[in-house]
Amino acid sequence: MGEEGDRLLNLESVRKSLVRQEDTIIFSLIERSKYPINSRLYHQPSLLHFFINESEALQAKAGRYISPEENAFFPDSLPPPMLPPPKHKPVLHPSGASININEKIFDHYLKTLIPLVAAEGSDDGNYATTAASDLACLQALSRRIHFGKFVAEVKFRDSPQDYTPAILAKDKEGLMALLTFESVEEAIKKRVEKKAMVFGQDVEKPESGTYKVKPAVVSQLYGEWVIPLTKFVQVEYLLRRLD
Repeated sequence: MGEEGDRLLNLESVRKSLVRQEDTIIFSLIERSKYPINSRLYHQPSLLHFFINESEALQAKAGRYISPEENAFFPDSLPPPMLPPPKHKPVLHPSGASININEKIFDHYLKTLIPLVAAEGSDDGNYATTAASDLACLQALSRRIHFGKFVAEVKFRDSPQDYTPAILAKDKEGLMALLTFESVEEAIKKRVEKKAMVFGQDVEKPESGTYKVKPAVVSQLYGEWVIPLTKFVQVEYLLRRLD
């Protein structure tokens, strides 16, 4: 980050990153669609919780969560990194950098998304590979949604005069209105639907009209979940931006 990060932090660079993250999310959903629900993973005490907790601990030692783009699902369980963090000036405002809504993301993922993308059948016994696919999906979605902190920071820097009155008034609805552009949101939903069609088609039988993940599900995911949660993160960040 530092001065170079400040220079590169602009709406165009943020937009390009969000577009690239769409690819990661769609491919991770395609990978998860290979397996049925495998509900034993999610029984309490949850094997998936254990898998994610242990995976995050290993990744934390390697320095994954030094990055402000990464937000752990079990942040209180992370060991310190084995290498010292880089001496960079933070790009995000400190009061908002710690925002973490992974509990919401995890809940939506289990209750809403898995039933929509899982393969037919109830259980195939592939719990480890299913858990690995779940983790990839969750981390990709978390990164995309929490990237709203960077979006909010850029928008505030570009037009502080537009956001400051609503921030001072703690006006969440006003901030949400400033952040909402319906035409942009519709364009995103159409783009991810098209990507899901391209990435998920049967290349040997492209005329069959069958896809590994239904394109409409990906569009629904963005419209009803990813975009609203990203804006929620943006509002929460902006509310702390003047602290």
